[in-house]
Amino acid sequence: MAVTALYVHVPFCAQKCRYCDFDSRRFAPCDLSAALDAYFEQLYARLDAFGDAGALEGIRTVYVGGGTPSLAGERLVELARRISAWCKPVEFTCEANPESLTAEFAAALAKVGVTRVSLGVQTLDNAELTAIGRIHDANRALAAITMVRDAGLDVSCDLMCGLPGQTAVSWQRTLDGVLAAAPHHVSVYPLTLEEGTPLYRMACRDESLEPDEDFQAACMDTARERLGAAGYHPYEVASYALDGHECAHNIAYWTGRGYLGLGRSAAGMLDAEDFDRLAGLFPDVPARGDAYRVRLVQRDDDATAFDAEYLSQREAAAEDLMLACRMTRGIGPDLLVRLASVIAADELAAACDRALELGLATWVPDYIEGHAGRVISKDVIAGRVRARLAPTHLGWLDGNVLFELFWGLA
Repeated sequence: MAVTALYVHVPFCAQKCRYCDFDSRRFAPCDLSAALDAYFEQLYARLDAFGDAGALEGIRTVYVGGGTPSLAGERLVELARRISAWCKPVEFTCEANPESLTAEFAAALAKVGVTRVSLGVQTLDNAELTAIGRIHDANRALAAITMVRDAGLDVSCDLMCGLPGQTAVSWQRTLDGVLAAAPHHVSVYPLTLEEGTPLYRMACRDESLEPDEDFQAACMDTARERLGAAGYHPYEVASYALDGHECAHNIAYWTGRGYLGLGRSAAGMLDAEDFDRLAGLFPDVPARGDAYRVRLVQRDDDATAFDAEYLSQREAAAEDLMLACRMTRGIGPDLLVRLASVIAADELAAACDRALELGLATWVPDYIEGHAGRVISKDVIAGRVRARLAPTHLGWLDGNVLFELFWGLA
């Protein structure tokens, strides 16, 4: 599991959205600049430490998320320049909110190696934007898509369904408006109410604000139909892309690639060999013992405190199976054959059979020579038949049940 991906977290927002429980901070305008300066100096130092240790040599994808990275302005441009000096990623994404993006800023990012901008659009209904605490309007969101495209960058749009006051008609208008703006990639997420957020507290007092799961499922179906008709193929549970514009960074997460986390609350995942090689970058983190994989989360600004989760080889195998279920292609035959040396073939087959029985997945043959009839799970796991276990429509809508089925093998 080579380290091929770098995630950088920028935990600052002009205003925190009512649904958000991510790690982000809001400062008064008079204090924001100094806070950003201090944080980015620590990012630069941490980046150089990674580079000096040789940790960035194999990086193929970079993703700067938040928070609102675009709020950092020229500091984000400088960060991207420094990252590009250490590695040459084939994909480099920065998140942005429409209100803090300009044409000049997008062009500056493009000049220093950024290839892609992910925009937090959420909806094109202004009343819905107000209800969730967003500070841009629909026109600004559409203008931001154009700015990114004009800078020669790929643009991805995040959309949310199940928002307070949202209707089937307003959701259709949002989809139509976004498609008319022609982004390269669209992600669709159902709103979830996280305990402790303002929207959660509001919903405790007013049940009408609580997302309706049936409505959200209908919205997801509508999005899949409309986006598919416009040429966007679903390649992951929440993501649609024009051919050749899939998010390689997210695919690295779902296919078990190693990744590094830079910045407060950023997560990384390393196999045993890479953790041993880079252990000096994570002070006071206990030795891994016989752990097969280590997940690390930075807990402070200056990278002196980390949480560590140690996974056994079996837990790592179960995680790989679970994450593969996020992908439209599902669990490939090579992965099943390989993991049969970690998890007993009978147990693997039983989990696959249960997914089939529940209607959550189906076997899709890759290439079968001299084979006819029904695909048998044990035959795939033994390498006698090549087929992938792909989520069905039900498995896509009710993914948590499918994920738990394979994580239960841990």
